[in-house]
Amino acid sequence: MSVWRAIAAAALFAAAPALLAGEIPPDARRSGYSFMGPDTRAMQDDDTSNPGMLFVLEGEALWAKKTGSAEKACADCHGDARSSMKGVAARYPAFDKALGRPITLDQRINLCRANHQQAAPLPYEGRDLLALSAFVAHQSRGVAITAGDDPQAKPFVEQGRELFMQREGQLNLACTNCHDDNFDKRLAGAPITQGQPTGYPLYRLEWQTLGSLERRLRSCMSGVRAQAYDYGSPELVALELYLMSRARGLSMETPAVRP
Repeated sequence: MSVWRAIAAAALFAAAPALLAGEIPPDARRSGYSFMGPDTRAMQDDDTSNPGMLFVLEGEALWAKKTGSAEKACADCHGDARSSMKGVAARYPAFDKALGRPITLDQRINLCRANHQQAAPLPYEGRDLLALSAFVAHQSRGVAITAGDDPQAKPFVEQGRELFMQREGQLNLACTNCHDDNFDKRLAGAPITQGQPTGYPLYRLEWQTLGSLERRLRSCMSGVRAQAYDYGSPELVALELYLMSRARGLSMETPAVRP
């Protein structure tokens, strides 16, 4: 978030001090798509115009590429992603019994690389990891989100909820102040959405590239002048899990397009 957006945010919330944080009822939850203008919606809807589809195609090639000292491809274990990966991204972050904690889809991909391909992990926000995540998540487009259903994940969902409600940074704002209390308004000309993560990784026009939910969360933290958590940190994973559980029942859209 730029300086002028931070100033606009401070002005917006200073003008509405009486607003109290209140979670959005499930039947009132809406994808960010519903807040977009017609041009952005049209770009997302047309796979030949959606720039995120370039990453999906790259991910499809990586899915079939043998890699690591094991000389294995994702397809060697999982076969046709159109069937084997359908619905998978809709339940991530998911609880990993071996680790005793939830992991994101990006982390699952890197665990598969380490354990089954004997390959080095792909860096966060690197093109290959984004492409593979986009390809896998794309197979769940239209599938309802179910993340957070596992009873073992409940404490981590609650941790994420607490982080979502927690004020932080020099602007002393919480995620909920924008995305629960003030959605459907505008901040520096941009629509404030409910923050439903239905389309990640998504193509953000501001970034001119595909990006993960963790990148978006870190950007928001920087925008309120807070110290951003590291990629893959327990805090970001918990936040992502809470946000996905908060969006339960909404349909996956990957790759979404946003301003």
